[in-house]
Order: sequence, then structure tokens, then C-alpha cells
Amino acid sequence: MASKVALVRCTSYDYPKVLEAVRHGVDLLGGPSALFKPGEKLLLKPNFLAGDPPEAGTTTHYTVFRAMGEVLKADNHPLSYGDSPAFQSPKSVAEKCGVAKQADELGIPLSDFVTPVEVKFPEGRQNKVFTLAKGAVEDGRIVSLSKMKVHAFQRITGAIKNQFGCIPGILKGEYHVKLPNAYEFAKMLVDLNMLLKPALFLMDGVLAMEGNGPRGGVLTPMNVLLFSTDPVALDATVCRMLNHDPSMVPTVQFGGESGLGNWKDADIEIVGESLSTFVKPGFDIPRSPLRAVAPGGIMRAISNLLVPRPVIDPKICIKCGICVNMCPVNPKAVDWHDGNKKNPPTYKYDRCIRCYCCQETCPEHAISLRKPLIRRIFGGRRAKKAVKA
Repeated sequence: MASKVALVRCTSYDYPKVLEAVRHGVDLLGGPSALFKPGEKLLLKPNFLAGDPPEAGTTTHYTVFRAMGEVLKADNHPLSYGDSPAFQSPKSVAEKCGVAKQADELGIPLSDFVTPVEVKFPEGRQNKVFTLAKGAVEDGRIVSLSKMKVHAFQRITGAIKNQFGCIPGILKGEYHVKLPNAYEFAKMLVDLNMLLKPALFLMDGVLAMEGNGPRGGVLTPMNVLLFSTDPVALDATVCRMLNHDPSMVPTVQFGGESGLGNWKDADIEIVGESLSTFVKPGFDIPRSPLRAVAPGGIMRAISNLLVPRPVIDPKICIKCGICVNMCPVNPKAVDWHDGNKKNPPTYKYDRCIRCYCCQETCPEHAISLRKPLIRRIFGGRRAKKAVKA
């Protein structure tokens, strides 16, 4: 059967407009009664990458969170909310991005996204065991509230990747060490979604982040909220909005292969607004094929000649050390290798697994990705591939 994706135009974060859009999007999928069991306990799962103010566009906007909370409370669902940020505590990030205030006003408690719980998943293709946040396991079916952003490692940080926040804190880094290959990492994310089985996916695309995402990019209006029960179809639809080939996004590719959802155009039914009215061909997103970093030895050296590397701008860096703390490899790829913390940290690229955790979490956006010289010489003029909308 075709997967339904609802597209609802929303041109600002003015709360009455957002509430109307969320109500309409849920209704386009059949309404709460078609999506949830009566009185079913639900967990709102926003994107809490880091504790930035809402205008930074790093996190799911608090008005989108509040609107979904209000719609579900009106249908008498017990609610909680939570996410595990890359660093900082869930509570502090919720407060800084404005979600905590909305949750308090609606009487929605913060779930436990700190305590780890081991969950076996024998059906997993890549991962048979996950260590998850207690709240993600115990506090009801997930309503996933993602944010439309570029992501260097997986191309987009979309509906599928949003569930990575169900893995608590520093444990996320262990997955990057075990799975430095972007394709293997994507298989893990697909397994994670197969295990958690979120009930509904909403993506905040009112303002999307292009360029140096998922934290240091540029905000651009896409003026859309997307709704679906199929995360693969939703992410594939986002790719088509950005004129990007969905099959080049590994979570979409493996999500389709695994049975998580549909990605092909013929297998997706768009309801609400027309997809063509949201297409933005010039959206700044990496469009070249992903190249994975090999585990080690000569293949790692060859990979490092082809895969973009993180680079620190010394004029912007404030020497806070967050990039060093977030680097998951041992010994560290980014560190004060000379011991002088008055200077910016430096990289030893032969250790770097290109997980981009440093770039993703830099609070000053001082880290960007640079294509190696050989890619700039031979790959810089690759034409952008048009994608059928």
C-alpha cells in the first residue's frame, strides 16, 4: 500500500497558525482516532541537539511541540516528552530552546532520558541489542517531532535519524566508533526505528537549516510541516523538496530495503498541499555520493583522501573544548595535541572517523567541512542531479 505524507503550509511560528497547521496535518492522516488507541500513553520526542535559543533553528520549535501536545491532550492521551542531547542535560536544553515552558504550561512531564536500559532486538539486521533511555522504553509510543536540517554524515537529519536521541548521552559516541561507515550507521538507525515503532512523525520545516548543519548552518524558509506514519516516505519527500536523490540518503535506502517504509515516488501518496509548491532546487545540501571512511590501514588513508574533513576556524574558536569532549575515538582525533589550551585544538586526521560530532556540536559554528584537494579537483564540477518531484 502507498504511504501517505501530509504537507501543510505554515509560513511562520505564530502559534495560532502552527496550531491550525498541526490540527490539519493530523486530520489529513485520519485524525487521532485513526493514529492512536483511545487513551494511549504517548511520548513527544523533539530534536534537542543542543541548548540553543529557538531562533537558532537547532531544535524543534517550541510552538510545534506545544501544538502537537495540545492536539493530543484534547484527545485524552497521557503525555510525556524527552530527548537526549549530544551533550548537556535534557532539562537544560528543554529550558533553553523554550520547550520546557510550554510543557509545564500543558502539564506534560519530562521523561527520563538519562538512565540507560538495555533492550534486546533479535530481529535487527545490524544491531541485536540497544542501550536506550528509560523513558523511550517505558513512557509510551513515540510521536517523533524532527527538524528539517542538513547533516554531513547522513545528508539529512530527518524523521528516521530523530530516534537516535533515544540513546542516552555519551553512549551515542560509542555507536560512531563502532560504526564509522555511514551506511552501517544508517542500518543501525533503521533497526532503531524498527524496534521503537513510533506512532507518528512530524517534521518542522517552517524554517529549515541548510549549509553547515545540523547546528551551524543557515536558516531558510521552507514554510511546511510534514506528517506521516512512515518515516522513510517522509524523509524521501523531504529529499524531493530539496531536489536531492532520496536513494543517496542511506537511511532512506536501507529503510526501504528493510521494510520500514516506502521511498519510491509511486509508493507515496501526497495529501494536503502539492509537493511541487515546496521544491527548492538551490537548497545547500551535500549532493555528491557518500564515501565511507574505511576501518584502518591503507584503506583508511585512501578514504581520508576522498572524505570531507572537519576544519576549525581559529578566528571563531573560543577554545571551549566541546569538540574534544565529543570526539568519540581514543586517542582523540581532535585535541590540544601540543598541550597549549590557549590555542584552538588541532586534528590528527589519521585518527578521524569522519563522524562530524565535533562539527555538529560546536557552539560557535567554528568547525566546517572541507573537501580534500583531490575531490575539489576532480569532483567539484559534478552536476546536480535533478529529481522527479
